[in-house]
Amino acid sequence: MIGIVPIAEAQRRADDGNMDLVLFSPTAKPPVCKILNYSKYRYDQIRKDKEDRKKSSVIKVKEVQLSQTIDIGDIKIKAKRTVEFLEEGCKVKVVIRMRGRQKAHPEISMDVMKRFYEMVSEVAVKEKEPVQEGAAVIIMMLAPQKK
Repeated sequence: MIGIVPIAEAQRRADDGNMDLVLFSPTAKPPVCKILNYSKYRYDQIRKDKEDRKKSSVIKVKEVQLSQTIDIGDIKIKAKRTVEFLEEGCKVKVVIRMRGRQKAHPEISMDVMKRFYEMVSEVAVKEKEPVQEGAAVIIMMLAPQKK
């Protein structure tokens, strides 16, 4: 912390130390500058960004489609695949698209969703309850349980 100095004085101090005068906050009153080795600073920033990207995880959303008239064997297969997705750490979007006369009985689709959730409830948590979006679609979001 040198304090407030004229630009010429700050540039002379940077040149004497074989460093760079870097403007960090141009909108501040007075502007904030630092004397440092800019190439080393950039190298450290890039390395830090790479480390942050390694530590962060991208959450994938997989989609499983069911139907109102799905059979018990088919729903077991879909449940098994959903459990695999959840164990990988992915979120799962469960969708039922109703066609034609199925739209008149969305309660049947809600029952299918309830049965499906009971099959995967050991490894899943409802992130979003099954809700009807529009006239023909019911959606439920599942997330993996915390360990």
